[in-house]
Amino acid sequence: MVLTPMGLRFSGRVIPCAIGKTGVTATKREGDGATPAGVMRITGLWYRPDRLARPAPWARAIGPGDLWCDDPGHPAYNRHARAPLTASHERMRRADPLYDLVMTTDWNWPRAVPGRGSAIFLHQWRRPGFGTEGCIAFARADLIRLARQAPPGTRIIVPQP
Repeated sequence: MVLTPMGLRFSGRVIPCAIGKTGVTATKREGDGATPAGVMRITGLWYRPDRLARPAPWARAIGPGDLWCDDPGHPAYNRHARAPLTASHERMRRADPLYDLVMTTDWNWPRAVPGRGSAIFLHQWRRPGFGTEGCIAFARADLIRLARQAPPGTRIIVPQP
């Protein structure tokens, strides 16, 4: 997978996507709203079993207690966590459809550097062109297709700005 100005190039196609609302950065920081430049790999696949079928055999179901810690001072920073968690976090089971299907990456993982950014996911977009907090977002059908075709370890190349 390679991010281009036209979208994400993968398997002979260019898939429309949305990136961080502040663009791409070579100096990613927690909360900057930017997609980090560099090479990441797909590390996980999560889905809402109450909203869609398992997209691939390796996908894990998102339950009500599934969280992602985004507190740079917490030992679980940039990792999956379970409720209750008093540290800052994102709920993986959201009321909206953005995280119905989530592909996690190895950005700042497995040894997270505090403040270097967390939760760089591939997920569903709000609408075309609507910037993310740093993730790469897609139309639902395209994201499902990616989940079926991109196994763990698939590289995502985000060129320097």
